[in-house]
Amino acid sequence: MIDKKSLWHRYKSIFILILVLLVGVTLSYYVVEYPQDGTVARLVTYDKIMQAMGKHLSMVCISSGLALLTAFPLGILLTRRICRKIAPRVVAIINIAQTIPSLAIIALFVGVLGIGAPTAILALWLYSLLPILNNTMVGIMEVDKDIIEAARGMGMQPRRILWKVELPLAMPIILAGIRTSVTITIGTAILGAFVGAGGLGDFIISGNNVSRWQVLILGATLPALMALFTDYLFGLLEEKVAI
Repeated sequence: MIDKKSLWHRYKSIFILILVLLVGVTLSYYVVEYPQDGTVARLVTYDKIMQAMGKHLSMVCISSGLALLTAFPLGILLTRRICRKIAPRVVAIINIAQTIPSLAIIALFVGVLGIGAPTAILALWLYSLLPILNNTMVGIMEVDKDIIEAARGMGMQPRRILWKVELPLAMPIILAGIRTSVTITIGTAILGAFVGAGGLGDFIISGNNVSRWQVLILGATLPALMALFTDYLFGLLEEKVAI
């Protein structure tokens, strides 16, 4: 007899991913095919939705990739004995950046880089560092010391212990940090539209300017669905790594 609960638990994430995709496609179809008026019809087309999603995803991917390339090795470095004394100071500095509102960070970078995608990407990069850095450090430092000592007893060098023992055991926690960082970045990337970077935030600005609820809802809902979809994808990946 098939256990329905175990079957649901096994395929729950896949079902939710499909459901999120269907909601996004249905909402886009509804707004494009049944617009309030001619203004909505001009503002929202399939091409414009795809272009906005492409710009949004490119901002997220570039900033998240840069954050991973920065925070992951920095997190490893700060867990090494030679750098442990300065680790709290580095984390404190990044924590300060995290407490500043994301729109304020973007505004600060506008004065340096002007308006455009580079400003939004740099601000998103800074805002997405902390979860990856924290989880990399916590994941490595929580590895059982007895396991590390056993690896040393087998004659393994520190670099080999890091790559063969510490990082594999810390990977579920590190992935959780990347998951949090990317999900936050997807939502925050909406603000890129305020500095001319484009993305799904353009629909929110346009909808607000012309007072059209369909455009506003589309601009607010698609990033939320994108964040949910990404979150569940990372959840599936975490399950695979944890096995």
